[in-house]
Amino acid sequence: MAKQALSLSSGFDFLNKLGKNNNREWFNAHKDTYLAELAVVENFAEALLQALNTHDEIETLSGKKSLFRIYRDTRFSNDKTPYKTHWSGSFKRATKRRRGGYYFHIEPGNSFIAGGFWAPSTEDLKRVREDIAFDAEPLRKILKAKSFVATFGELKGEQLKTAPKGFEADHEAIDLLRYKQFLLRRDFPDELVLSGDFLKEANQTFRNMRPFFDYMSDVLTTDINGEAL
Repeated sequence: MAKQALSLSSGFDFLNKLGKNNNREWFNAHKDTYLAELAVVENFAEALLQALNTHDEIETLSGKKSLFRIYRDTRFSNDKTPYKTHWSGSFKRATKRRRGGYYFHIEPGNSFIAGGFWAPSTEDLKRVREDIAFDAEPLRKILKAKSFVATFGELKGEQLKTAPKGFEADHEAIDLLRYKQFLLRRDFPDELVLSGDFLKEANQTFRNMRPFFDYMSDVLTTDINGEAL
């Protein structure tokens, strides 16, 4: 893949200034700058989507449609600043048989690529736990793979402090059964985000999620005989 043919450095400058001037007056006075930087991020997201589609099938129609709005919903937050100080977007995998989602977050000092299952339904969580309880080795093999550990370190997400209902506290896979979320994340230093390699590295990070996504998709969309649910 060609190296990233755009620079996010000016976008970082805009976000840093927005963080110091997070109010509508400043934002409106710099709306042209915002729109110019948004166009750069849209181009990045489009390039990332095209790269992602070379090894997965994505339902999201364009990089532009992947992006989240910069305007914050402050209705239920103590933080009333009106704007986010990061760029972010997500890509949805195509068809019900492909489970899991991709996410990117670009922010000075806090950029990362992530994916997984943020809020699994009660039914999905039950199916995953039952599969783990039956045989945790397929999942453990994925989590111990060199490429997985090098990219993500370990599985992340909220966990119960005790055993989930219906499972023994001394179950040999209790460490996995406690998960309520199943998340993968790789943090990126600013230097790499602003380099020509970020697009390539972001795409490779998404690619390295596939064994985990394939496992979860199989668990959530097929029965014990491998037949579609």
